[in-house]
Amino acid sequence: MKKKKLNLRDLKDPSIENKVSSQLSIKEYIPSIFSFVMLIAGIAIDYFDTFPFFKGWIRIVWYTVAYIPVGFPVIKEGWESIKKGDFFTEFFLMSIATLGAFAIGEYPEGVAVMLFYAVGELFQNAAVNRAKGNIKALLDVRPNEALVYRDGDFVSVNPETVEIGEKIQVRVGEKVPLDGILLSEKGSFNTAALTGESKPNTIAKGDSVFAGSINLDGVIEIETTKEFKDSSIARILDMVQNATARKSKTELFIRKFARIYTPIVVFLAIGLTFLPYFFVDDYVFRDWLYRALIFLVISCPCALVISIPLGYFGGLGAASRNGILFKGASFLDAMTQVNTVVMDKTGTVTKGVFKIKEINSITFEEVKFMKYLMAMEEQSTHPIAKAILEYKADGADYEATDVSEIAGKGLKGTVNGKTVLVGNKALMTSNSIEVPSETDGIVESIVMVSIDGKFAGYVTIADELKDDAHQAIKKIRDSGISKIIMLSGDKDSITQQVSKELNIDWAKGGLLPEDKLNEVEKLKKQPETKVAFIGDGINDAPVLAASGVGIAMGGLGSDVAIETADVIIQTDQPSKIARAIKIGRSTRRIVWQNIGLAFGVKVIVLILGAGGLATMWEAVFADVGVALLAILNAVRLQKMKWN
Repeated sequence: MKKKKLNLRDLKDPSIENKVSSQLSIKEYIPSIFSFVMLIAGIAIDYFDTFPFFKGWIRIVWYTVAYIPVGFPVIKEGWESIKKGDFFTEFFLMSIATLGAFAIGEYPEGVAVMLFYAVGELFQNAAVNRAKGNIKALLDVRPNEALVYRDGDFVSVNPETVEIGEKIQVRVGEKVPLDGILLSEKGSFNTAALTGESKPNTIAKGDSVFAGSINLDGVIEIETTKEFKDSSIARILDMVQNATARKSKTELFIRKFARIYTPIVVFLAIGLTFLPYFFVDDYVFRDWLYRALIFLVISCPCALVISIPLGYFGGLGAASRNGILFKGASFLDAMTQVNTVVMDKTGTVTKGVFKIKEINSITFEEVKFMKYLMAMEEQSTHPIAKAILEYKADGADYEATDVSEIAGKGLKGTVNGKTVLVGNKALMTSNSIEVPSETDGIVESIVMVSIDGKFAGYVTIADELKDDAHQAIKKIRDSGISKIIMLSGDKDSITQQVSKELNIDWAKGGLLPEDKLNEVEKLKKQPETKVAFIGDGINDAPVLAASGVGIAMGGLGSDVAIETADVIIQTDQPSKIARAIKIGRSTRRIVWQNIGLAFGVKVIVLILGAGGLATMWEAVFADVGVALLAILNAVRLQKMKWN
């Protein structure tokens, strides 16, 4: 039976996501569950002594079967490390210690210690597996079909088969599949995902259209100028892949610790076996070898392996309950090192929705002026027109007639017998209408109105700041971030204005995706600079992948940004960024507390073991006790208040 391919949007369905996760979890836990059942059964038989035949080779085989599911992967990993020249790993230590337990007849202890280790690894892997998935999942957001004109009709084909110079058709709401030149008279496109430009882009016949843009108005036709592999969207995704490859993988703490801890323990065990020969009169090799093997078993870092991920799970849970998704425990650590926050504008600190910011009427009172303007804009489907039509005006509405669109400039029509022009400055000047100089300094989108040949006023349209934008910047500063930067594809004038309003340290607008990436790469080269980038569009994906920590707005953000980011703000609130930093720092503090606790207890038990005062069961019990204390400590993260 052919398996159905799950695409990115399928995986966003909670039922499918949970089904896939549960299947993976059950498969991963089966070896540990099997070993646990076999171990408990064997211990019970040993304790109650109900089966006389459970002795000798039968008992050895029983515990060996219990050991193999959890022990073989560790032994194999240790052997692979040795072949690469890396001897002193925790895999090596676990293998020697547990095989040593079998060598001295302590079979249940050998299985129990390895089972503890395996369960700890499962906890650790569960955190790591939440990291971002294979970069190939990003391909699902690319346009997967193109309507190309062939043999007298438009047919649906794979965009990769479309050649340069062919004619394609794009319907309303669809993504443009390939770069090309507009053949239709005009077109309106949402290019925010590519450029970050908050204002929809209206173009005329012969202008360039970029793949990944969304057609907003009417069915259009395009002549392709590039192959699919060279299109804008494919180029951005390629940058994501390259940037991801440049990002170094965070090495787990236990791996680093094992490089120091393991050789020390191994050499101490060797010393414990042979050195007493020179200091003890009644030296018996077998007795000291036995004690050294117990020492090795006790030295297994089981409590460390368990206590560390438990702390991270506490942080991941606390973050999730606050609408913040970390894609792995390592990013909680990375967040604590951030000292420079770089953010996009549109969709990150602004809503990405147009609203009337200012109405300036010269010849009429405001309501009457707006009725003239609204009568004209009712004939348009442009997003700016929709923002203007949200204005509430009492009384009878005006009606526009003979409305025509002047490409790239605006509208011309008749309202109440008066000739009305609505559009940009180019429309006014082309009709010999004098525009006040005060409009020259306006950075927002501006809609000008003339009535019967006289300038009547203007309306400014702007992308609104999110409700918590000011609070977000303040909280980020209060969390200890030294520098806040804004990089945007929107006009530089608008970017600078928003930056000034939010008291951001430095800003730059008019940037293409590769420009943003270059700016962040420059920052990364500065000594001691740890960068977190916050964005939401396809154009932000390369920077999200390349930065120390990539943070995406998950509510309205693009699929590519969400898949590429390390951290997702599920509620779209920028104020949650500071909360993510606090959770990361608290998690790291608790993890180090757990490490100190586990290591301290381990040293005590090791000393007792070296003196022959502790057995392997006491070592296992000590690990369990430490793990329980670590759980209680990690639970504190769930109870903390995050303001």
